[in-house]
Amino acid sequence: MDLRKIKKLIDLLEESNLAEIEIKEGEESVRLARTPKGSAAVAAPMIQHAPVAAAPAMPMHSPVEAATGGHPKPGSDLPDGHVMRAPMVGTFYASPSPDKPPFVTVGQTVKAGDTLAIIEAMKMFNPIEADVSGTVLKVMAENGQPIEFDQPLFVIG
Repeated sequence: MDLRKIKKLIDLLEESNLAEIEIKEGEESVRLARTPKGSAAVAAPMIQHAPVAAAPAMPMHSPVEAATGGHPKPGSDLPDGHVMRAPMVGTFYASPSPDKPPFVTVGQTVKAGDTLAIIEAMKMFNPIEADVSGTVLKVMAENGQPIEFDQPLFVIG
């Protein structure tokens, strides 16, 4: 398909109030879609959860606050050791896929450079590697949960 035709389709989509256009010419096809201004597209991981009773609405400002029901207590539940923190905002995954075992478990010995988890950010899966050798003393994040930058993920002793 000609680049000029694609540009015309983009202009047509912008001028109309359509959300999506798909054109097929023989074996070639082009699909253009947009999200309304002021909204963001969110990709949900393919994880099923059991229904949960609705809790009273509380104003939350971050995923950690939403997950914990408020601000986490500073330094709470952190055993002595090296704290591995999240290098980015994203979704924490303890295993490479839902049907696989976690990368690491509490009590497991790891070496510097071993993969501890994956953080999904902007549809990219980023491995989180141990920066020290030792034993995993605590896993601070839950599988499939949103995490913030600099949030404690693991404690290695």
